Amino acid sequence: MCVDNDSRPPIPPIAGGSAGSRDLRLTSSDGTRFMAHAARASKPTGAGMVVIPDVRGLHPYYKELADRFAEVGVDAVAIDFFARTAPSDDRGESFDFMSHVPQTKPDALQADIAAAVTYLKGKDGGEARSIFSVGFCFGGALSYLQAASGLGYSGVIGFYGWPLGLSRWPDRPKPIDAVSRYKCGVLSSSAAPIRESRKPPWTSSTPPAARRASSTIRPSIPGRRTAFSIASRRSSRRPRPTPGDACRRSCARTRRPEARSSPRRPARGRRRRGEP
Repeated sequence: MCVDNDSRPPIPPIAGGSAGSRDLRLTSSDGTRFMAHAARASKPTGAGMVVIPDVRGLHPYYKELADRFAEVGVDAVAIDFFARTAPSDDRGESFDFMSHVPQTKPDALQADIAAAVTYLKGKDGGEARSIFSVGFCFGGALSYLQAASGLGYSGVIGFYGWPLGLSRWPDRPKPIDAVSRYKCGVLSSSAAPIRESRKPPWTSSTPPAARRASSTIRPSIPGRRTAFSIASRRSSRRPRPTPGDACRRSCARTRRPEARSSPRRPARGRRRRGEP
């Protein structure tokens, strides 16, 4: 997990910035009703955020994070993973989340996320015009994959989302394998000390771009910008962003959703004298 059980989002609450929040149930395409927490912006910007938690599911941290997004004008909904396996709605410190994570299925998780997107686009969710996702750890990988989901995201954000996959879960889709199908920008925040990762984070099957000495992979997607931060000797010497910096950057990513979702215009060359 990415934060302690008693941690809360680093951005302080903004008085009057939210129109309110509530716990609710969303229904997946397979009929499963799962927990969610939705927050509405008092001054919506047209952006909507799907908050995809870490391995603990709908922990209070992610409910409050949805509230913080609403306070800066972004309608948000945080979701839970474990409606199909957990016996109760308790996601507190006593919840044995690691016994449930291996029981989740990629298709079911994607169906639940799609239900959250549908909610944000609907009247109850704020009729968001530009959809984003943000995920953490286990949810970070799911957030990266949203760029290839076909759900029409304007951008996705991931924290510590292991883009190259994890050996403990070999059956899970690897975000790096889906890069060629990405349809929006990807913002990734990740770091690891060298002592925790002495071997390069790739294998013989990793695309050549991932093996470069640079700490960043930038696949070429027309009109889009995609970046994966890779733990490397070069990146480990750089100053690490604080949690507050990361959250502020995520909020800034959604400030102008229409501009973020439109392809960039190619740079124009200088005209020579006599040219039209």
